[in-house]
Amino acid sequence: MDKYLYIDWRAVFVPSISVLELLVRGSLVYLALFSVLRLLPSRQLGTLGITDLLVVVLFAEAAQNAMASNYTSITEGAILVGTVIFWSYFLNWLGYKLPAVQRFLNPPPILLVKNGKTITRHLQQELITEDELMSKLRQQGVELLDEVKLAYMEADGSISIIRFELKTQSVKPQKAIEKG
Repeated sequence: MDKYLYIDWRAVFVPSISVLELLVRGSLVYLALFSVLRLLPSRQLGTLGITDLLVVVLFAEAAQNAMASNYTSITEGAILVGTVIFWSYFLNWLGYKLPAVQRFLNPPPILLVKNGKTITRHLQQELITEDELMSKLRQQGVELLDEVKLAYMEADGSISIIRFELKTQSVKPQKAIEKG
């Protein structure tokens, strides 16, 4: 019965791997995964598809072993989490300070529609069908493609739309009635 209630506090808190090795492993795996995810064309209209979710889960499983090689203590886990948080913050900070890094971290928007015409090459590049594009346009109140002056796919996968100006008859504002 005692073995079920016994806690090996040393195994819980004392790392079994060098702290420096944990930092190096965590850094290398984070930067490698970031680079792979940044270079893959997986920005599909602001949604997380099943394949995207599968990639994240598989990366997490593969990365866990690569980062720690069978770590068991809470301290090792905390060091790895801290390393990942550090790199995430540092890259965002670096992108804020250096425009060239920002362009790598957040790619420029991609023009999908110009003057009511789709740019087929860009749709193919991002693996977006015209039906998917029209679905996103309808969600933003656009019924016909002719209403769209410009439509961009942003870095986060969302679609931003610039419509043609509606030419309406301008009404002159009425003067306010003065109370005396």
